[in-house]
Amino acid sequence: MDLTTTYMGLTLRSPLVPSAAAPLTENIANVKRMEDAGAGAIVLHSLFEEQIRQERYELHHHLTYGTESFAEALTYFPEPEIFHVGVEEYLNHIRMAKQMVGIPIIASLNGSTVGGWIDYAQQIEQAGADALELNIYYVPTDMSMTGYEVEQNYIDILRAVKTVVKIPVAVKLSPFFSNMANMAKRLTEAGANGLVLFNRFYQPDINLEMLEVEPNVLLSTPQAMRLPMRWIAILYGRINASLAATSGIHKAPDVLKMLMAGASVTMLCSVLLRHGIEHIRVIEQEMREWMEKHEYESVKQMQGSMSQQNCPDKSAFERAQYMRSIQSYKPESVMANG
Repeated sequence: MDLTTTYMGLTLRSPLVPSAAAPLTENIANVKRMEDAGAGAIVLHSLFEEQIRQERYELHHHLTYGTESFAEALTYFPEPEIFHVGVEEYLNHIRMAKQMVGIPIIASLNGSTVGGWIDYAQQIEQAGADALELNIYYVPTDMSMTGYEVEQNYIDILRAVKTVVKIPVAVKLSPFFSNMANMAKRLTEAGANGLVLFNRFYQPDINLEMLEVEPNVLLSTPQAMRLPMRWIAILYGRINASLAATSGIHKAPDVLKMLMAGASVTMLCSVLLRHGIEHIRVIEQEMREWMEKHEYESVKQMQGSMSQQNCPDKSAFERAQYMRSIQSYKPESVMANG
């Protein structure tokens, strides 16, 4: 049975790709454990430009505090722009991961300036990453900014990065566009080798005791997979880019559905945080059992088989399905009384 898949031109032994949060991939030993458990590739935690800039500012502040009283002391330390707090650690992490495993290592970058996107993308490529995922975690709040300007920002970031690197580049998107199909088309035309659907924007909470706004991280549930599955099915065969499914993938049936919709890979995060890295083996074994039972010989055989392109009812992924869903729902009280 062949689980091989191709993602952004990279050949992967399996479509199971840990897209891991920092608690999992910051420990370099976990990278080897993921490969041993059957991962096809690994997406590292993101390098955040904003965090790096803040760390540099704080370090510079502590190193230079009080030196204004002694002019000669100002020459003791280098200028802050050459500090590499956070960056060098991330680049070394890539290098060590590449030495440790034989599967592709995909770096993740979240920039805040065009210069930052370009600079860090170049360094990531030089460190040996096999591909780069642009994690554009961007919430526009400027009331004067139009939807077109928001979309153009994504295009500009992608084009800037593509001009300076040769490795494949994927864009991790949110679903919040007025026309997701058009945005996917524009990104592909701008050079995206892959689209990752979808980014989960974590929403803050309010602590009523401390009267503070605080982060609130909720792991995904299987219900979250419906939105990316729908758009992967719609986009499959219509754009020249690999499609990666992320969010809500917890079990083998989730993976199989995403592959049938048209995904090249399925990314795992919350399920590994809940059940551990070894759960990759469980998902793969359940996939193999299902494929054998239903006489599938390869992942490629099923990929896109249930996409909109190959579905007899083209409206199944669009508005017509809304009416069918409403009509098919039976409230528990009605069923109990019926």
